[in-house]
Amino acid sequence: MSLLKAYGAYLAVEKGLAANTVESYSSDLGKFARFLEERGQTLSTFTKDDVIAFLEYLRDEGASSSSSCRALSSIRGLAIYSLREGMRQDDPTENVTSPKKWGTIPKALSMGKMKELLRAEGGKLALRDMAMVELLYSSGLRVSELVSLRVSDLNFEAGYLRVVGKGDKERIVPAHEGALDSVRSYMDGLRPRLLKGGSSEYLFLTTRGKPMTRQRFWQTLKAYGRAVGVELSPHTLRHSFATHMLEGGADLRSLQKMLGHSDISTTQIYTKVSIGRAQEVFKKSHPRS
Repeated sequence: MSLLKAYGAYLAVEKGLAANTVESYSSDLGKFARFLEERGQTLSTFTKDDVIAFLEYLRDEGASSSSSCRALSSIRGLAIYSLREGMRQDDPTENVTSPKKWGTIPKALSMGKMKELLRAEGGKLALRDMAMVELLYSSGLRVSELVSLRVSDLNFEAGYLRVVGKGDKERIVPAHEGALDSVRSYMDGLRPRLLKGGSSEYLFLTTRGKPMTRQRFWQTLKAYGRAVGVELSPHTLRHSFATHMLEGGADLRSLQKMLGHSDISTTQIYTKVSIGRAQEVFKKSHPRS
């Protein structure tokens, strides 16, 4: 019996939990297992870093704080069960901060730091990496949406992307000309070499010619962040896009559509960021401050 099935049986029989509760825990852990697979880990071997990365992924995907708390509770329960059964010697969820304590205002890069990132030096895969960075910042995509882009999703002439977001909902997202130029350079210069004579409908590829994964891009982005002295993740660029759009005068409804938020209250978080920065500028600049 697999660990997931054994834990489900334990919850149902020994803990006496309702069937729908057990199903919810199993669903959370199944999603976590798929996430771990991309990182070369399993439900038996995951680490604290894997748990934190998964919670960051859920936040980037737009999961609510309550959903993320339940996911952490599911993972913690499995870890404690595995510890009790002698399947592992540690609890990787120990001291992991509850999503309830996450700040409501997301972090965003300053305009200056964003420009510095876009000028960062890269290695032999720089054409691909910077095309992904530019497109993420240009259009505010989720990382899952970015790595799922197909070549056919781009319309260079009209300047937009067709994006399949949460719940398989499609939306049209505009893309900056500079970002599309970077994508075109990658497609002309590097992508054919990554294909090695093969073919793929996916836009962004690994060195093996396979579709880029979320985890591989996260690792790549962290390296670029270190190069410019910032902690960087895909949702940092998405938040930067939203914050800078509002600071530039974008209206909330348009931004909601571009980000793919089903509820405008999620988009309204970014207005707090803009107000906070406006107050900082006021205090520094006004002669009576």
